[in-house]
Amino acid sequence: MKNKILFISTLLIAISFHTLYCNNNYLRYFDCVVQLKDDMLTVGNSKIERIFKFNNGHLITRHILNKETGFQWNATDDAPDTNFPDIMERPGLESFRTYIVEQTLSKEAYVEVEIIYKTDQLFVKRIIRLYPDCPAIGFDFYFKGNIGTSKWYDPGFIHESLADVRFVASKNARSQVPVLEKLSLPGKHWTYRVVDLYEMTDHLNDLVTVHDYQAYNERLYRGNIFFARNRENDEGIFLLKEAPSPNAQLKYLSGDYLASFGQIRMIGFGIDSQDIDPAVWTPGYSAVMGIFAKDEYSSLKSLRTYQDKLRKRVQGRDDMVMMNTWGDRGRDSRINEKYIIEELELCSQLGISHFQIDDGWQTGKSPASVKGGSFDNIWENNDYWIPDKTNFPSGFTPIMEKGKEYGIEICLWFNPSYTDNYAGWEKDAEVLVGLNKQYGIRTFKIDGLRIHNKLSELRVDSLFKRVQKELNDDAVINLDVTADKRFGYLYKSEYGNIFLENRYSDFGSYYPYWSLRNLWTLSKYVPVQNLQIEFLNKWRNKDIYKNDIFAPELYDFDYLFAITMMSQPLAWMEAHNLPGEAFSTGETIKKYRIFQNDIHQGLILPVGEEPTGKSWTGFQSIQENSGYFLIFRESNDMPEYLMKTWLEPGTKVELESILGEGVSFTAIIDVNGQIPFSLKNKNSYTLYKYKTVR
Repeated sequence: MKNKILFISTLLIAISFHTLYCNNNYLRYFDCVVQLKDDMLTVGNSKIERIFKFNNGHLITRHILNKETGFQWNATDDAPDTNFPDIMERPGLESFRTYIVEQTLSKEAYVEVEIIYKTDQLFVKRIIRLYPDCPAIGFDFYFKGNIGTSKWYDPGFIHESLADVRFVASKNARSQVPVLEKLSLPGKHWTYRVVDLYEMTDHLNDLVTVHDYQAYNERLYRGNIFFARNRENDEGIFLLKEAPSPNAQLKYLSGDYLASFGQIRMIGFGIDSQDIDPAVWTPGYSAVMGIFAKDEYSSLKSLRTYQDKLRKRVQGRDDMVMMNTWGDRGRDSRINEKYIIEELELCSQLGISHFQIDDGWQTGKSPASVKGGSFDNIWENNDYWIPDKTNFPSGFTPIMEKGKEYGIEICLWFNPSYTDNYAGWEKDAEVLVGLNKQYGIRTFKIDGLRIHNKLSELRVDSLFKRVQKELNDDAVINLDVTADKRFGYLYKSEYGNIFLENRYSDFGSYYPYWSLRNLWTLSKYVPVQNLQIEFLNKWRNKDIYKNDIFAPELYDFDYLFAITMMSQPLAWMEAHNLPGEAFSTGETIKKYRIFQNDIHQGLILPVGEEPTGKSWTGFQSIQENSGYFLIFRESNDMPEYLMKTWLEPGTKVELESILGEGVSFTAIIDVNGQIPFSLKNKNSYTLYKYKTVR
């Protein structure tokens, strides 16, 4: 309560100093400005401005301004930015209002513009999200009413007409698909980069696909992220579809964008007529539009600036080095009070900050239990989510006390009941809120989600919202994306972080360079600070990797941990099973934790080559005039490597070795943006803190 009062007081002070004027048609907050005047709506800040013809709320973009370069795009047509198939009636405005969304423990304050209009029997609520000092604007959509016989999802049309290149090239598909966002910009010399992301990591090990295109006739593109760059002026626009990855989207149209020369349409709200309630607002997927200029770095910085606005990272809550014992395949066989207290003592030696009790703490038994069990009809057993009294006779109180003694936060695993499309979501929420009130637990790994329809999505989202509200926005929802259709990297990311992979040496599915490669490929397009990356006990299951040149045992334990440094490290193991020599890595982990929060404050991007087990590779965490390099020499014969970075040519930098085998040095970035790094040994790493020198 004290924290909440402090945040509200801070917000009121901020409003008094930074809101120069506010009424329904004009609002100014920090650098954000919204104005509705003479049927023109202006929305912008110090980075970006977008001007619409208001059109009774059915907005039509007229201009987009990159305020940093001064370049302005002028729209080339007068059609509305959104499209709803077969709905033609002139829109009628229902309401318009602007307001400030107050800051909380999990997000900064920002501005929203709410527009509600009616077209035919469909009510549309469009919310514009505007963040201070951010070169991108978000658009959320809600619907209620009746769309009659109109089909927003027609499998026959998708598999026949949308699959026909000639039909799409004729531009006839535009009016027959629901459109979230439209850009109509001049010029023919456009290049497109489309990024397709994948989860379901129990089944997939290639998580990013990037395709580059030269704009031509209209075609269908698949992928959440769309970068468009005009080669005549080197100005660019990016579009982000805030939705699950294409493999997991609801009512998927087999693509996410229709685009030709500067004409780009984001398609598919993830809903159809049966999902829209006559009286209750139903959300669709969201659209984000941002601007950049000149080069790839500008585009990635713009994207990441927006992504970082969605959730506030709090040191001690969101930065963690977590241990979860499930990775040693003991499952729930040893999950009990005595064993966990012993684990906590060992974790304190290893430098662990968070300890997560996985499946097995509860009275009910899951299908993964050594005793067998089920997730079906969980709520037929009201004791299912009560701590098992045999294993935890005093509940979690002794464990919480021991965790507090060692400075380790206790976290839990939880599997919401999927029965009847999560009909028991309110009971699930009561469990998590109750565990917080009784024990103070605020970090929950959410597993087993099956989001196969809009009703399931709405109920699971309501579960998360309820938990966040009851915990005063101080909860961490740790979302497992290893299987089935789930929210993924870019959808509902405001709740916490992502449990990325289940990798087990027992099955030969853990290879250090695989984990490094997945983190490296994702790091351009997803904030890696939001990802949990595993490192395992390399001393287990040596026989399974016999004669394998990439066997985990061939790497130093420090190196395995280093792979995870740019993310949220996850010790996927039982501390009991580690040999004594493993605990020397505790010194590395403890020193890393001193810098962890600062590392995560930067824009983290990949450098070097894609990890193959034989590459020179790594990451750069970029801040103003400073940052970090995490460099890996994999198993290759090159003790030195000239690595391309994201620093400007001619920049002089001082690099201080913090961890690993590197030595401190000073360098001047060459004309290609490169720095010479050296490491004497194969499969070695170094973490540098750098600063630029004038």
